Amino acid sequence: MSAIITNILCVVGARPNFMKIAPIMRVFKRHETTLAATLLHTGQHYDAAMKKSFFDQLHIPEPDIDLGVGSGSHALQTAEIMRRFEPVLDDLKPTAVLVLGDVNSTISCALVAVKKGIPVIHVEAGLRSYDRGMPEEVNRVLTDQISDLLFTTERGAEANLLREGIAAERIHFVGNVMIDTLRYNLDRAIEPMALFSSAGGEIEPENFSAGYGLVTLHRPSNVDNPANLKCLLTELRSISDRLPLAFPVHPRTAQRIKEYALENLLNSPRILRLPPQGYLEMLGLMRHAKLILTDSGGIQEETTALGVPCITLRENTERPITVDEGTNTVVGTDPEKIRTCVGEVLGSGGKQGRVPEYWDGRAAERIAEVIINWAQQR
Repeated sequence: MSAIITNILCVVGARPNFMKIAPIMRVFKRHETTLAATLLHTGQHYDAAMKKSFFDQLHIPEPDIDLGVGSGSHALQTAEIMRRFEPVLDDLKPTAVLVLGDVNSTISCALVAVKKGIPVIHVEAGLRSYDRGMPEEVNRVLTDQISDLLFTTERGAEANLLREGIAAERIHFVGNVMIDTLRYNLDRAIEPMALFSSAGGEIEPENFSAGYGLVTLHRPSNVDNPANLKCLLTELRSISDRLPLAFPVHPRTAQRIKEYALENLLNSPRILRLPPQGYLEMLGLMRHAKLILTDSGGIQEETTALGVPCITLRENTERPITVDEGTNTVVGTDPEKIRTCVGEVLGSGGKQGRVPEYWDGRAAERIAEVIINWAQQR
């Protein structure tokens, strides 16, 4: 048995990271004679019940370290993660720090690592919306600039990185670990009719059994602006006359709906308001939906993998492959565009699309192979 040659400190911080780390930890475990992985949770996602649900459902091992940072402004959260992360690096002295996606934990931990001379590995590198008004875009760009290994989900991401001066030998096209998780868990997805049947109130489950749409909203540009949120909820109410809607409401969105006194727009027997759902519940809801209206980046990818029409309620996307090859249409928040796109989906079934290259459930295996080769050459 060969000695362990690489000690990777894997960082997660928020819900999107959980789906991405699950297949990586699983594959690293298979390579434990050459890869040792330590899992650190910054606590950026501070809903303990949701975190436990995702870790349990996705069979992610309990974090070896939990920084317990919690909520706060972008500046406060970033600073607190950095402050608590530095002593961990001093103690563990890992070979490299692996970060995922574009949340505050990603850039915070990458910055601390690179300033200490520890290589940074960025999974899901090179995605660009070209909208610097999105905090995630700033996190993506900065993390890529200081990373030693950059793993991309689509070939267009490599082109973005090359334009920004990233050396080609640091970039590796491996596919999408989110889709690894989706494919691994598809047979375990929870059927949605149980949710509909237990809804109670004025909800009529038979309406949903004939087909439904799924809604998610959480972007600040959509939910923190009273006019934008009212416009979107008004349009959802109108859409529900044609197709009943299931709406797992993000805590931030629920708070804004109450704060702006907009709850009456959702008081309909054809709109099922749900609390935040676990991964397997959401997978079941997505899999069986006729269409999905969302402002989530991850859901744009998952709908493309599932072949479900997706209507993105944003002005841009950092995942253009879901539009070019997949089932996604970006409509912004214009009611007429939303209405037209919904009509096309309900009329003709919407975009068919195809599953992009390397979205085959083996991205984590490719990541492990590259890291092992990279470590051996250092």
